[in-house]
Amino acid sequence: MVTWNIERGLELDGIKLLFANPEEFLRQARRRKPDADIAQMRQDIDVLRSADVIALNEVDWGMKRTGYRSVVQELGNTLNMNWAYGVEFVEVDPISLGTETLDEVADSAERHQLLAEMQVDRTKLKALQGTAVLSRYPISAARLQPFKTAAYDWYAGEKKALALLESGRRMGAQEAFLEKISRQVRRGGRTSLIVTLDVPDLKERRLTVAATHLESNAPPESRRKEMQELLSTLRDIHNPVIVAGDLNTTGTDSSPTSLKKQVYQRLGSAAFWVNTAAKYATGVGLVYDVVRDALNAFKNQDDPTAKNIPLFGPNPEAELFDVIENFRFQDGFAFDFRGDNERTINETDGTLANSNQRDTKGFATTFEFPRTLEVIGKMKLDWIFVKAYLTDPRDDHQAYRFAPQFARVLASINDALPARLSDHNPISADLPFK
Repeated sequence: MVTWNIERGLELDGIKLLFANPEEFLRQARRRKPDADIAQMRQDIDVLRSADVIALNEVDWGMKRTGYRSVVQELGNTLNMNWAYGVEFVEVDPISLGTETLDEVADSAERHQLLAEMQVDRTKLKALQGTAVLSRYPISAARLQPFKTAAYDWYAGEKKALALLESGRRMGAQEAFLEKISRQVRRGGRTSLIVTLDVPDLKERRLTVAATHLESNAPPESRRKEMQELLSTLRDIHNPVIVAGDLNTTGTDSSPTSLKKQVYQRLGSAAFWVNTAAKYATGVGLVYDVVRDALNAFKNQDDPTAKNIPLFGPNPEAELFDVIENFRFQDGFAFDFRGDNERTINETDGTLANSNQRDTKGFATTFEFPRTLEVIGKMKLDWIFVKAYLTDPRDDHQAYRFAPQFARVLASINDALPARLSDHNPISADLPFK
């Protein structure tokens, strides 16, 4: 099992090369960095290419920033895998739709150049972003389960910022420009794509995979409620279940980001837009607010499962993991929280070590982003949870059939090419049938 937030598919060609021609991928990696650990890369490539099921977050379909491509369809063809796709958002921001006017840019020539870069091909535009599951097994059913929890309204919330701009309450052109390239006006909301796979090696011959994406722009309490909703939906399933995806376990109510990342994701022409944005990003403003919020997320970054100690050592994300661990399916089985060193790749142990790779302290990083002053933010946001045949989440004496083990963070391949494949690392776990 692999789960990966592929950052819209901005580097889709690099991801396809990784699967289709690993030797050429490694050749390019050596050329970029002659002292690269090729043996580790080759091992990570083998793990990724052997995946039977892949859950993907942030998957574009018909967006200018990704060349109007159907990202999941191309990956399905490259991997020769079945796939299901569920729409999370329809992007309706004026920049995404090519209707932005940039009235705050006073220089007429500059404004025309910016608008030319922003134009979209409406014959190709679908403006969709969502979640996908690819599988070597047949997909017998698929459904989309949007969360009812109103964690954040990406339409009204972002439109409110737009209204403030249009009413002239902003300080000036610099702030207006930065606001426009960082906002994301879109219809829809976070959701789970729940698929049923026909897996003959399981005694039930069925596997349920819930590929989910919890809200970033919300407090940890909202993500806990979203998880409770999802678990309630899955409660009556009597076959093995995998829940996987980006849970945004930042410990805060803000999506960690950077100006460079926002510009690249919003507009897709990195060099032009980064240089243009840098000219406007003088002084204090939106960027520093975002960085400030990201720094607040640093406290519990290595271990979002750490015990919450009010006042002295708060961990606002801990309750989400308590909910998952204490949950029981109708058949009495639970999610596997075990971590014994015989079933990890680096002989670590502790909570969830079998299903999510731990490091010397906490968990191995799955998400990285640059901050102001060249500091790199690192967090554990992406997770795999497995329900098989275990009634006690931590009992080492119970069955290990279809229990997660040898979890990996496949970081080496993500950083191999000049352009990072995604800001999230893919992660994997082995699930033995016997």
